[in-house]
Amino acid sequence: MDRRRWLALAATLTAAGCGGALVSEERTVRTVRTVSLHSRKFEFVPEQITLARGEPVVLELIADDIAMGFRCRGLDLSAEMVPGKPSVLRFTPQAAGKFRFYCDVFCGDGHEDMDGHIVVTG
Repeated sequence: MDRRRWLALAATLTAAGCGGALVSEERTVRTVRTVSLHSRKFEFVPEQITLARGEPVVLELIADDIAMGFRCRGLDLSAEMVPGKPSVLRFTPQAAGKFRFYCDVFCGDGHEDMDGHIVVTG
């Protein structure tokens, strides 16, 4: 057997025997879902967001007119929303359920009705 074949055979046997786990290791690629949530005087659009438990999410918060706040106590999320400067929250919901979010910066007479829900399935 010539030297090239011998080296190729040795490399194959080494990979199969010692490093086979490294060669056959599967990598799981998780896609991250991005959801945009707009705030307008006195509403969030959309009012409901549905997510899957255990799947990573990027929540992009956009204030369309005036400064607002975002709070979701059940998922421990909070952010300021400033017009012209999107806020980003990265999280992975760990529990299924329906979680209320609301504006936590007083924005006028309709402020108390400004809320929505994040529904986590699974």
